[in-house]
Amino acid sequence: MPKRHLVDLAATATRLADNTQLWESLVDYDPVSRYYARLALTREHEAWLLTWVPGQGTDWHDHGGSAGAFTVVRGALTEEHAVLTGDDSAVVASSRELGTGSLRPFGTRHVHRVTNTSLEPAVSTHVYAPALTRMNG
Repeated sequence: MPKRHLVDLAATATRLADNTQLWESLVDYDPVSRYYARLALTREHEAWLLTWVPGQGTDWHDHGGSAGAFTVVRGALTEEHAVLTGDDSAVVASSRELGTGSLRPFGTRHVHRVTNTSLEPAVSTHVYAPALTRMNG
């Protein structure tokens, strides 16, 4: 049976995204690597602000057993999602464009990579439960 989290990750990600006073002054763009700032850390979850200039993205990764949700609060991101096969190899299952306002919840075995493939910078808020201890790429 999957773990139940004490926090509703999708609702928390949406609430953070809507609270622009919390994150707006933290927005910064780094042309070399993705910029990030922690927004919250509790016993139940943690939250982050990430910024993405055009072309920036992650490698393929999971979240070390944490579930999560992220919301695009500015710009657009492309997420490629992989499905783990029985031998733990990954097969790309889908790719989707996530524009401003898009919410993407995911479970503890989610494997993906996220990239800003647009011509404009993007900003997103991310929530994980439990707090991230590692990301496996």
